[in-house]
Amino acid sequence: MSAGPPRIVAMTAEHAQDVLAIYQQGIDDGHATFATTAGDWASFDTEHLPAHRHVALDQGGHVAGWVAAAPISSRCVYAGVIEHSVYISAAARRQHLGTHLLDTLITSTETAGIWTLQCGIFPENTASLALHHNAGFRIVGTQQRLGQHHGRWRDVLLLERRSTRTGL
Repeated sequence: MSAGPPRIVAMTAEHAQDVLAIYQQGIDDGHATFATTAGDWASFDTEHLPAHRHVALDQGGHVAGWVAAAPISSRCVYAGVIEHSVYISAAARRQHLGTHLLDTLITSTETAGIWTLQCGIFPENTASLALHHNAGFRIVGTQQRLGQHHGRWRDVLLLERRSTRTGL
């Protein structure tokens, strides 16, 4: 990555292979998700909102990180609440890509009238917690022993960010 801001573009099927590879890296690291495999693009594409998924591209045009959001419920009262994930490739960490990706997501969701972004983070994932704290997220609770992950029970911190736009 250059010293300037990364190039952030809408995530499309063109990015599928890199997105799923980065997701698998996060899974393999052991502190990102309960998932055990990245799955396939068709499932990913169906589960995530096209208007609220973005990739950061390196100078070679390859995906270095991504952010994507999904609805938390089909009930109309939750129309303005979505959950998101941010993943950065191992080679591109500590370059502030997460900050740029979250900023892009916040802009796209607030423009669309989304009033709450939320996510769940393992307490051991201190880099993700710091990233989200710096983007205005707050911890709203701990889901204790939410699920088993590689044979042990894991807690999950629930974080949220309310829109700061007037009228939302």
